[in-house]
Amino acid sequence: MTQESETREGESNAPRDDADRLVVITGGPGSGKSTLIAALRAAGCATSDEAGRQIIKDQSAIGGRALPWVDPLLFAETMLAHEMVAYRAMAGMGRRVFFDRGVPDVIGYLRVIGAPVPAHMRRAAEAFRYARRVFIAPHWPEIFTRDAERKQSPGEAARTCEAMRETYAELGYSLVELPCAPVTARVRFILDAPG
Repeated sequence: MTQESETREGESNAPRDDADRLVVITGGPGSGKSTLIAALRAAGCATSDEAGRQIIKDQSAIGGRALPWVDPLLFAETMLAHEMVAYRAMAGMGRRVFFDRGVPDVIGYLRVIGAPVPAHMRRAAEAFRYARRVFIAPHWPEIFTRDAERKQSPGEAARTCEAMRETYAELGYSLVELPCAPVTARVRFILDAPG
């Protein structure tokens, strides 16, 4: 019998014992999260890239529908699946891993677009837990830019940041705001933060 089949209905078999090592960096689009994740990777840290950006690239390349401007609910479901797979892949590493967003970000996204949050997404956010301390990159107008995957306006980016702040706080996480500072200072800020 597999671990999956031994799990009772309504429960998750998401690993929880390593949750304190799984550190989320969240915030709005264009706030420097991906640059920060790349810098942490270059410093030798284990990292997990943002689901949304890769999904947009892949779906655009194949003419798929899981795009925020085509089918936002399918996009959200695809992000959720990606985040759960990334969580499972990283949870057993036995060391600290920095995630560019996490499962709760999908709930924040749905709130930003004014869509209802399905019960299964709430269950996923409760089952797939990360370290209690979550780093949030505030909206930073001076570095915000649009590109092929990031089509939000600065106002949408700021609202997204606030939705992530509210979502993580409601789920019992403690938010630590990142300084609007060069990436090297942000890396040091995170690595020097108490574990």
